[in-house]
Order: sequence, then C-alpha cells, then structure tokens
Amino acid sequence: MSNMSILIVDDATFMRSLLKDIFSKTSYVIAGEAVNGVDAVSKYKELKPDLVLMDITMPEKNGIEALKDIMAFDPTARVIMCSAMGQQTIVLEAIRSGAKDFVVKPFQPERVIEAAQKVLV
Repeated sequence: MSNMSILIVDDATFMRSLLKDIFSKTSYVIAGEAVNGVDAVSKYKELKPDLVLMDITMPEKNGIEALKDIMAFDPTARVIMCSAMGQQTIVLEAIRSGAKDFVVKPFQPERVIEAAQKVLV
C-alpha cells in the first residue's frame, strides 16, 4: 500500500502546498503537480500516478474536462475531485464522469487522507 504516487492539480500554489503538506505525513509520494487541466492531462500521461487530486475550478481547462480526458486515456484512472462548498451539481457531474470521490475545501487533512486510502484500496 505504501509509496502510492499522487498528482496534485490546482491553480493555486498555496492549495498545492497544503495538499503536499497533508500527504507529507503519510507514505504516499507526490509524483508531481499541475497548474490547470491541460497541464493535468499531460502530467498524468507522463507520470501515470496512482491517484490524482484535482481541483474543479481552473483556467484553460477545468477539472471536469481534464477528468474526462484522463478517463478517456486511462479508464482505470483514480481521480478525487476537490471542490468548494456549493459545487454539488459539478461534483455529481464529476462522479458521473468517473471521479472516485471528492473532498471539500477548506480541506480537513483526515478526510483527504481517508478519501485517498479508500480510493487506493
């Protein structure tokens, strides 16, 4: 179970740092970071991480579009969406599009790790 790799996707540097910090206390490895949906898809193809934590609202290509592209490339991809409060409809679309789970901002570290563990079983 250890050394599972994670790709963190968020346009906000501090959000990526926050997620890296949460996972630094676990055996998970941060494979890489992406700053938008376009970047996320190319990094996924390059790094083939075990898990993707993807923000929904991003410039250039949003999280849902990137999710669909990643799922088309790899139907076994494991993606957890990160959403702000009040994005329930978008979250439902994400789940229908293949997302395995979602976590809500502001992040609760235990919930983020729990979601990752559940998805990576």
